[in-house]
Amino acid sequence: MFKPYGIIPALVTPLDENGNLLEEALRRVINYTIAGGVHGVFILGTTGELYGLDWEVKKRAIEITVEETAGRVPVYAGAGEITTRDCIKLVKLAESIGGVAAVSVLTPYFATPNQEELKAHYTAIAAATELPVILYGNPPRTNVHLSPALVAALAKIDNIVGIKDSSGDMTTMGEYIRLTKQEEFNVLAGRDTLILANLAYGGTGAIAATANIVPALVADIYNSFMDGDYQAAREAQFRLAPLRIAFGLGSYPVVLKEALRMVGIDPGHTLAPVGPLSEENRQKLANIIRELGVYQIM
Repeated sequence: MFKPYGIIPALVTPLDENGNLLEEALRRVINYTIAGGVHGVFILGTTGELYGLDWEVKKRAIEITVEETAGRVPVYAGAGEITTRDCIKLVKLAESIGGVAAVSVLTPYFATPNQEELKAHYTAIAAATELPVILYGNPPRTNVHLSPALVAALAKIDNIVGIKDSSGDMTTMGEYIRLTKQEEFNVLAGRDTLILANLAYGGTGAIAATANIVPALVADIYNSFMDGDYQAAREAQFRLAPLRIAFGLGSYPVVLKEALRMVGIDPGHTLAPVGPLSEENRQKLANIIRELGVYQIM
């Protein structure tokens, strides 16, 4: 049974002003995060602006990620679409490319299915692929909630192996862990301020957007915890917190792309209508990046 674990950066998708993939920049991000000691890479999540990419960009982004990773760490591919039909289509695309270890399927957005409809949605997706499937709940973005009872039921499906929880609600994440502890099921934090809390409660790691910027620091939370050095894990979590909180300085995910520029990798543009940071907020972000010791002048 495939086990998702550790720190897995939710990669940005470098794009030019027309939404075309910047292939070399994506390769640089992949190598930068792997060099930082992450345990996997995740392409085409919400951080990667999946919702706005055309089909060819999605396909090419997966291909490059598999090629550049070259088996060094597992590759996770996002398959978050509004309809069950389109989720299955994207899952099958990822499967056809080869080299993808698992797919992560965001709940529908705009549409607001109930729990029975969500159960049918994920059951159909799991039945359509041989790949391991990771549920992905992000109610602040989608307004769709995966209840702990539903997750416990879905955890009984053989190839549904985990969930990324971006609710930011420790009670919800804790219930996912408690109710699935008898299954081969893995709960990953999707809110970077709760990585240590996830591990302490029995989770297996995080799919973390901040790991684009400071992969070694984020990996240190996990590695220190697994080594039994809880003080070091807590200090790493505290050091990371200001960067995650700074996501509010702009419309998501522009802060991440601006932060990547500050560490020496130009990820291009965010898709409109998201615009650049104000100069005031850019300076606030720069101060955080300098404090973390990774600021590079481009």
